[in-house]
Amino acid sequence: MRIVVAHNRYREAQPSGENTIVDAEIAQLTAAGVEVLPFLRSSDEIPAMSKPAKALLPISPIWAPKAQQDLDRLLVEHRPDVLHLHNPYPLLSPWVVRTAHRRGVPVVQTVHNYRQVCSSGLYFRDGVICQDCRGRALGVPAIVHRCYRGSRAQSALMATTLAVHRPTWRSVDRFIALTSAVADHLRDYGIPDERIVVKPNAIPDPGTPAPLGEGFLFLGRLSPEKGLDLLLEAWRRHPDGALGPLRIAGDGELRPLVEAAAAERADVTFLGPLDRAGVRAALAGSAVVLATSTWHDVLPTVIIEALASGRPVLGTALGGIPYLVGADAPREPAGTGPAEVASAPSGSAGPALPDGIEPGEAGWVVAPEPAALAAALPVARAGAAALAPAARARYERIFHPDVVTKRLIDIYADVARAPAAR
Repeated sequence: MRIVVAHNRYREAQPSGENTIVDAEIAQLTAAGVEVLPFLRSSDEIPAMSKPAKALLPISPIWAPKAQQDLDRLLVEHRPDVLHLHNPYPLLSPWVVRTAHRRGVPVVQTVHNYRQVCSSGLYFRDGVICQDCRGRALGVPAIVHRCYRGSRAQSALMATTLAVHRPTWRSVDRFIALTSAVADHLRDYGIPDERIVVKPNAIPDPGTPAPLGEGFLFLGRLSPEKGLDLLLEAWRRHPDGALGPLRIAGDGELRPLVEAAAAERADVTFLGPLDRAGVRAALAGSAVVLATSTWHDVLPTVIIEALASGRPVLGTALGGIPYLVGADAPREPAGTGPAEVASAPSGSAGPALPDGIEPGEAGWVVAPEPAALAAALPVARAGAAALAPAARARYERIFHPDVVTKRLIDIYADVARAPAAR
């Protein structure tokens, strides 16, 4: 099987989980015997572009002529079975879908965000969830609020791009939704159920989990949408030391907030940014991992890392978090289209839980409110040991690279065999 993987890499100055996932997926496919033809561009190329090339940048999200010419040559020369698209902006453009279809090559796209509808891709603005552009032919609210890169002009361009390429997106042969929440987003956008497959990302197997540690770990970007305000307010509702330690790792604009909390309470420790060895050590020293996002977080990789390390997760009931911990209701496939990865039923979290705490196979989810999270913290502390084996088992069954790569190859084969949806 021969696959073109198309991706516009995000700038290295802004570390991107999407770049990491694409690199890992290419490596996993290659190791499985798939011939991968990377078709990659990077936003880091922009400063070194010639003046004529830079002059065309404003239209490149709609139509990037150089990328189309290069892709067309690759398709003609190598005759791939499938083109797998990740991020097209700004140097590839969704037009690569049309270029592939013109050469008879079916297209699969992994949906990493909500940018079919939302110019920022986040459904999040000014500290709260925002879906003002949902259902609109043109995302005027995105222009008014400068949602794309803080610029009204660039927001107008992105809103126009989304409007122009609505038919392009609807011609994609198969969408890979990372979670059931993303699948629901695509259905709301008008994509037929039989053209949606839920396939999460994978992370490498860290090996046999270490014995359960103590306390809670928050690991991620220290930014408003990750819910640090929510977490710290919930934590303060318990006496100092009552829940064991809270360790917070990462960096970002809310670092001063975390440093102040660590100075205020003996049970809060700020670990700062960690390398991979530091992340492994922090996971080994914890009992529960926290995912307290206040936006519809698509697929927080830290949850998969927690499950791989045999650590249950306490998270908010937003975005892909319920799916990841096994707290969402399984959806039956419609017709013959595989709309959902098989998922085991939710596990038991022990005795009856307080109202508002939903148990999952590998953790718990609550509403993104301080009172609900405060009530769930002692529940998670008490139930961590019981759910730790289930967390590791869920990783092995759903998020292990061997499982996910086989699933992806099956998707390619199915799309290559099927009549084109376009």
